[in-house]
Amino acid sequence: MSYAIIRTGGKQFRVEPGDTLRIPSLPGDAGTAIEFNEVLLGSDGSAVRAGVPSLSGAKVTAEILKQGKDDKIIVFKFKRRKNYARKQGHRQKFTEVRIQSISLG
Repeated sequence: MSYAIIRTGGKQFRVEPGDTLRIPSLPGDAGTAIEFNEVLLGSDGSAVRAGVPSLSGAKVTAEILKQGKDDKIIVFKFKRRKNYARKQGHRQKFTEVRIQSISLG
C-alpha cells in the first residue's frame, strides 16, 4: 500500500491513491489536474522514505472535483459587564480533490 504525506495550505495530509479529501482553497476549475511537489514522506509498501524537509523528485497528482465553502462557524466575542458583544460568521473556502497517483521519484 503506497501512501505519502504532503503539505499544502499550511497543513499536512496523509494521502493514498483513490482518496478524496478537502484541502484549503487552491486555484483551478473542476476536472483540472493538479500536482503537489512538497512531499514530506513517502512509502511504496515496502520501504519508507523521509525527506529533509521534502523528497526531491517526488510528486502527487490529483484531480480537482469541486470548489466550495464549508459550514458556517460563529465567532462570538463577549466581555461581561462591559456592554461588549461581537458576533461574526465565517465560511472557509475549500477545494475537494481525488488523488490519482503517487510518484516518489
